Amino acid sequence: MTDFLSRLVRALFFAVLAIVGMGMALVFMLSTALAVAVLYVAARLRGKPFGVRAYWHQRQAARPQRPQPFRRGEVIDVEVREIR
Repeated sequence: MTDFLSRLVRALFFAVLAIVGMGMALVFMLSTALAVAVLYVAARLRGKPFGVRAYWHQRQAARPQRPQPFRRGEVIDVEVREIR
């Protein structure tokens, strides 16, 4: 009988923990949706496009351009040396 009660308490604790976790996930999803909605409205009010591609192009344009080290061609061979 005590084994049954301990399993029942464990199962109830697990169920409560699962419901609390689902509630936290729901709050996270709702807050993310609210944040995206605010960003969308702010972008529409400014007259700018809202999307990942527009954000990526904006961030790339703001970044200073530095030279790429391997612009001359594709690197296809690497020499490996052992250091002792």
